[in-house]
Amino acid sequence: MTEKQEVALVVGAGDAIGSAIARRFAEEGYTVVAVRRNGDKLQSLVSEIEAAGGNAHGWSVDARDEEAIIALFARIESEVGPLAVTVFNVGANVPMKILETSSRKFSKIWEMACFGGFLTGREAAKTMLPRGKGTIIFTGATASVRGAAGFAAFASAKHGLRALAQSMARELAPENIHVAHVVIDAAVDTQWIRENLLAHKQERPADDIVQPSSIAEAYVQLHRQPRDAWTFEMDLRPWVETW
Repeated sequence: MTEKQEVALVVGAGDAIGSAIARRFAEEGYTVVAVRRNGDKLQSLVSEIEAAGGNAHGWSVDARDEEAIIALFARIESEVGPLAVTVFNVGANVPMKILETSSRKFSKIWEMACFGGFLTGREAAKTMLPRGKGTIIFTGATASVRGAAGFAAFASAKHGLRALAQSMARELAPENIHVAHVVIDAAVDTQWIRENLLAHKQERPADDIVQPSSIAEAYVQLHRQPRDAWTFEMDLRPWVETW
């Protein structure tokens, strides 16, 4: 019987960062399972990876749904292959003033950016521990370490996700599970950024916003690290960014 390829799971495989991470791990020879709430939007990504000679699956999963997340990991192990890498990349960057933040909005943002990370991280750890190896990476943001005006809900969720990742890293490192948190302190090159934040700039320096492919490269580097020099937290920002 042919041995199944190891699997890289991307939870929150959006059009920019998540898709870039999926492509890059596929290039490394992993079977990619990419999930997002609207899985039909993943068909082009799956087709692209397969056209390049890789293996990929695109499924619909709501990261806030505990039973759905449990079923996701069980399905990967039974139908696809052994899980080697899990990336939690769900966004929820929704700016709003504090007086306009209802309890429902606050809870929804927390569920997406923090609670979903807990569910994904817990099930990834549960799956990896029996094999004694694996990598779990959480995507953070500037809001993970700094609460800006108008981002109370998002910053609280991202702070919580960072704390979750930190606790998991300390608990799971002795079990040979590498847990990392990536602070993306930058505008990411997407159509929305180009049309809304950069369109008015007449002259721009080169490499002033971060490319999704560059972020994906950093995630692969984290997974490759030997355990005598594991990184917990990595900051990514272009050279022009003030911090």
